[in-house]
Amino acid sequence: MVRKLDILNHELVPKHEVLSPEEKRRVLKELGVKPEMLPWIRSSDPIARIIGAKPGDIVKITRRSRTAGVFVAYRFVVP
Repeated sequence: MVRKLDILNHELVPKHEVLSPEEKRRVLKELGVKPEMLPWIRSSDPIARIIGAKPGDIVKITRRSRTAGVFVAYRFVVP
């Protein structure tokens, strides 16, 4: 029997979410960057596929750690 792994709920996988167009504009303005200047994530990445990220989207990644508290990173989705 093959057991399915729900990678979104694994303890080592941080929360990923696709930003709305308004959130995307706000984040880019706050950071003072163009989307292409952000680190990239491929649309074929397993997490990107699961959350429905398409090329041109921005993914918000929220990590929790004992030392840093909460750390937010952004990735630009590329083909």
